[in-house]
Amino acid sequence: MKTSPLFVAACAVAALAACATQQEAPKPAPAPAPAAAPAPAAAAAPAPQKPVAAAPTPAPKPTVVNLSSTELFEFNKATLTADAKKRLDEQVMAKLKGAGAIKSIKVNGHADRLGSAPYNQKLSEKRAEAVRAYLVSKGVNPSEVQTFGFGKTTPVKSCPDEKKRAELIACLAPNRRVVVEIQGTAR
Repeated sequence: MKTSPLFVAACAVAALAACATQQEAPKPAPAPAPAAAPAPAAAAAPAPQKPVAAAPTPAPKPTVVNLSSTELFEFNKATLTADAKKRLDEQVMAKLKGAGAIKSIKVNGHADRLGSAPYNQKLSEKRAEAVRAYLVSKGVNPSEVQTFGFGKTTPVKSCPDEKKRAELIACLAPNRRVVVEIQGTAR
């Protein structure tokens, strides 16, 4: 007897359908394990104390000494006056003696706005060098001192041009200055 392909396909579908309807029943979840009896309370030992670390010490801020006006430099000059040397001794050298390790000393020279930019740049550099030379003559390590000239780029006072020349020179005196920044640690 010959089986038709249609009959074979129908039997296969019927067999698959029978398999699909016979699903296994899920197994019940296992019962939870009985809880262990709590341990008797023992005297709790104090938790070990961790040492409290001290907050890091912030880096010291630079000490800034602003020396200005004709006490340092006369108009169009880079020579220290007697009053300027006195102020350097009182303000800069005193701070240096009270400091621990010196990291750096920056000497920033400035000029007023009268004159050309290149001229005032050179003048401000000469003023910074004059202060550096004085500090070195007082025992400061030359390798700790850096000089910078800012010319007329950072004035601290402005004056109107309507003034007479002598009045204008006097008015602009605070711009002819040197700023000394000392970075180091305190004793």
